[in-house]
Amino acid sequence: MPVRGEYEPSPAEWVRKQVEEYETSHGERANTLRDTGLPIIIVTTRGNRSGKIRKTPLMKVEHDGAYALVASKGGAPSHPVWYYNLVANPDEVAIQDGREPFDVSVRQVEGEERALWWERAVEAYAPYAQYQESTKREIPVFVAVPKAS
Repeated sequence: MPVRGEYEPSPAEWVRKQVEEYETSHGERANTLRDTGLPIIIVTTRGNRSGKIRKTPLMKVEHDGAYALVASKGGAPSHPVWYYNLVANPDEVAIQDGREPFDVSVRQVEGEERALWWERAVEAYAPYAQYQESTKREIPVFVAVPKAS
């Protein structure tokens, strides 16, 4: 069952519009990063301070049914807000990759496992490598695995 609660749309207009279009079309529209043609997923989290439901489009990095969630924030010096949502509420996360959202278990990966998922992420979206070079922080990577129904 997807994460439930009061949904608060993103303050960023392009994010609000993309999430709305993706969801209302069951993933048939607004399913790429702007005009790149590269696929995205919608990640639903619970806000770490507000407790409200938040939805974020992220690059689709999938391998054998698991997904990498890359907290790049375009190489900014700080983590994206959704990073803190995952850390605070790792058991209240859903992904929509197509028609319907599904619950996932999320964990941050480190060491060799992070390196493997990072390689997959850069393969899916090459700018991640540049983002890492432009920041002093190590960009966090989480792995999300669908929960058994």
